Amino acid sequence: MNYDIAIIGAGVTGAAIARELSKYNLKVCVIESHSDVCEGTSKANSGITHAGFDAHPRSLKARLNVEGAKKMEALSKELDFPYKRNGAMVIAFMDEEIPELERLAKQSIENTVGKLQIIDGDEARKLEPALSLDVRAALLINQSGIVCPFNLTIALAENAATNGVEFRLNTKVVDITQTTKQSHEKECEQGFELKLEYTPPLHMRTDAQMKLPADSEEIIEKQSISAKMVINASGVYGDAIHNMVRNSSNLDFDSVLDSDSVKVHQRENIIPRRGEYCLYDKEYGDFVQRTIFQVPSKLGKGVLVTPTVHGNLMIGPNAVDLEDKENNTTTQMGSEEVLEKAKKSLNVMPPSSKIITSFAGIRAHRKEDDFLIEELENVSGFIDVIGIESPGLSCAPAIGEYVVEIVKESARRTGSFELIEKSDWKAERKAYKTLSELSMDERSEMIKSNPSYGVMVCRCEEVSEGEIEDAINRPLGATTLDGLKRRVRPGSGRCQAGFCTPKMIEILAKNLGCTVDRITKSGGESYILSNDESDKI
Repeated sequence: MNYDIAIIGAGVTGAAIARELSKYNLKVCVIESHSDVCEGTSKANSGITHAGFDAHPRSLKARLNVEGAKKMEALSKELDFPYKRNGAMVIAFMDEEIPELERLAKQSIENTVGKLQIIDGDEARKLEPALSLDVRAALLINQSGIVCPFNLTIALAENAATNGVEFRLNTKVVDITQTTKQSHEKECEQGFELKLEYTPPLHMRTDAQMKLPADSEEIIEKQSISAKMVINASGVYGDAIHNMVRNSSNLDFDSVLDSDSVKVHQRENIIPRRGEYCLYDKEYGDFVQRTIFQVPSKLGKGVLVTPTVHGNLMIGPNAVDLEDKENNTTTQMGSEEVLEKAKKSLNVMPPSSKIITSFAGIRAHRKEDDFLIEELENVSGFIDVIGIESPGLSCAPAIGEYVVEIVKESARRTGSFELIEKSDWKAERKAYKTLSELSMDERSEMIKSNPSYGVMVCRCEEVSEGEIEDAINRPLGATTLDGLKRRVRPGSGRCQAGFCTPKMIEILAKNLGCTVDRITKSGGESYILSNDESDKI
């Protein structure tokens, strides 16, 4: 299979790039090792659209943060995902911290965020009564907002797919080699060969494959594609993909050269930084109105307290550097740390009995503390988009546009292809139908048109069978329990899928045309049910 551009990674960054490229007459694919989009860093974060006041001035992160945040409201209307500009506060507990608020206020002007106001503790508590009596001053940031990271990423990806981008899920990149081909039209034509491994999801496996071990070579299908350009947006694996690519001389990054005639790009190292969160019941969704930050440290913005766009209260994250890029487990120590640090910000803590779940996400940190978005100097057509940690969610719309400009310049220089805008590009996307947000009359009309909208599946979030079927049968539809949860929220309420799981499995199996034991929580081998005799008691 031949493509103009292959994007590696279907998180919010890869999805934003895919959407921007879908505006042009190009053959584009997105390669993702997981079973769904939004399965890595993008699925587990605070959902905050940062204004950009705290990023280092003149950094790429600062520039794209400010540009992306300013685009978010218009984008939310265009792609129909929930977004709210709720504002934020950075609070100081000691007089010695007030100069840091003043520095951030000054920096916000330099970063073109705008002028920010510093208020005293009493005024801060008038705006946010839950704040601690120890708060001496606060920096107000009215430009900050909150968004659902799932809805944003899925909306971008759906729109890209609608406009012709191909998504190759359950597919792992195992090798990338730059190629040089002779061409009648050009003296030589450069591109890339990507070796892939595709693992069919359980619901698509044959009965024979189901009897084999999960890592059997008889299950994994080896594939190969070619692309004129490759965009590395693979999150915490950005360094692995960067270090994997070889140039046309077959030199890798470990090559020892006797001459400076060939320049080899330096190796990259992404540090997986885990952050844990606690999510409270909607009963405490209005505990604070703004996102509450403590004065930032070298590890980031610290433990925050924020409402979510869906009406919950969230506290977190901590920051722990790891070696394992897949270690997104939660820990008792991590939860205790998050709650203990949040106590400093609040006058009274919400009771821990109202925590409905905890989760952890992995951030892709670079020691340089800035994004790396550029074409490799010695490997023309390979574009890194890595080190995208906080505020990557806010930056995504701007990153998409920034990368397209790099693509245009590279294509112009190499003559690999021409970017011609589509005349029929579809800018808008309509969200999933949500009965809980409709009036009774509107609900009645939907149920009349399709009785399945009258069958309640998730009582906590008021999600019907019709909504779940919609989530399965749309472009890039859900194939797992987590996929449903991220799209239409069954299992997101206080019981955390305790009651609705059996019905969700049944609906998935019916719509995917498989048996219930083929349904997984999050793809791979994450079985919910089993028909294996050895598993029976």
